[in-house]
Amino acid sequence: MSDLTIKERLIMTPGPVSIDPRVSQAMSNRILGQFDPDFLTIMDDTMELTRQAFETKNKWAFAVDGSGRAGLEALMSNIISKGDKVLVPVLGRFGNLGIELAQRAGGEVITMETEWGTVFDQDEIIAKIKEVKPKVVAIVHGETSTGRLQPIDRLGAAVREVGGFLVVDAVASFMGAPVKVDEWQLDAVVGGSQKCLGALPGMSLVTFNDRFADEINKRKRIELGVRGEDAQTAANFVPSNYLDLTQLQDYWSPARVNHHTEATIGIYGVHEALRLGVQEEGLANRFARHQQVHQALNNAVKALGLTIFNEGDHEMPMVTCVEIPEALRDTNFQSELLTKFGVEIAASFGSLQGKIWRLGTMGYVSQKGYLVRFISIFGAALLQAGYPADVKAALDAVDQAFA
Repeated sequence: MSDLTIKERLIMTPGPVSIDPRVSQAMSNRILGQFDPDFLTIMDDTMELTRQAFETKNKWAFAVDGSGRAGLEALMSNIISKGDKVLVPVLGRFGNLGIELAQRAGGEVITMETEWGTVFDQDEIIAKIKEVKPKVVAIVHGETSTGRLQPIDRLGAAVREVGGFLVVDAVASFMGAPVKVDEWQLDAVVGGSQKCLGALPGMSLVTFNDRFADEINKRKRIELGVRGEDAQTAANFVPSNYLDLTQLQDYWSPARVNHHTEATIGIYGVHEALRLGVQEEGLANRFARHQQVHQALNNAVKALGLTIFNEGDHEMPMVTCVEIPEALRDTNFQSELLTKFGVEIAASFGSLQGKIWRLGTMGYVSQKGYLVRFISIFGAALLQAGYPADVKAALDAVDQAFA
């Protein structure tokens, strides 16, 4: 076996994404013990940066070692007990993931469906909430499989009116679009590390409010190896030890109760990515950058002679969905774009599989330089494949978007 050598890639997918060199540099620091005072300070700082990123004053805002799915499963498996009613509005593949996780937690799942490529009117969801009175509503904010950003700002109040909890999958939208946890009354939210935040894959950020914390603490069980003789254990404890948020609360709190070996290097990367996004760039500037680059890419794609899928219908400002021309369907265009040109784009799933390409402009790659490079290579690849792309017009469209 030879040394690990990774060829250069231009990753233009909805995650994982290329990361800022400063994040890579942060992750190259020396490993600290997980109870080293210096590392505990980094943990505390990460919690505060996470609060700011989610625009919340929640006490609980911390990292879960595991991808966005792990963070979402932690929230779902802790709040859902057997027989609990769970309403899941589905607008794409990751809404179906919500169904999967709710069912695995023992929930009685009620679903709502909308055509892939569209979003729900919030009034429709609110009416269903009033009808069903679920304990949990689980919804995707940024559905990358269809490129849609689901409005959720009115759902939190409606869920609280029936005594329920709103769990939001913001894995893909976090740090690329506003996720106003307090203003929108979101009870629990998960954000991903490997998307708009621009950190390494394998971490997730969660936050939840006091009412959510009070509910899951009814299921608290401290594991045998660390609990005292007088510790009480709930009968309905969370089946997962690793994703037991009540134990993670103890680990991330001043109590510092040992749970698992923290992914120290992962925390370094998340901390630096949050610092760059929240403190150095600022949320408003960051969201505006993602929106500007998204619009520039849309304009360039159309100038190439391609069509945006459901343009203008609640598009995510970090995912552009492009209809695959008939002449390029059932071809090796996407794989050859990677093998010949070193550029990776994404396909879709379900009813959209083979019909659209998904182009991601998340985090560090959401900038003009990367966009110019991508359009140049993508356009050349289209020409080589026999598609009459106007590359000059596309590059001019990018310039005009940043004029």
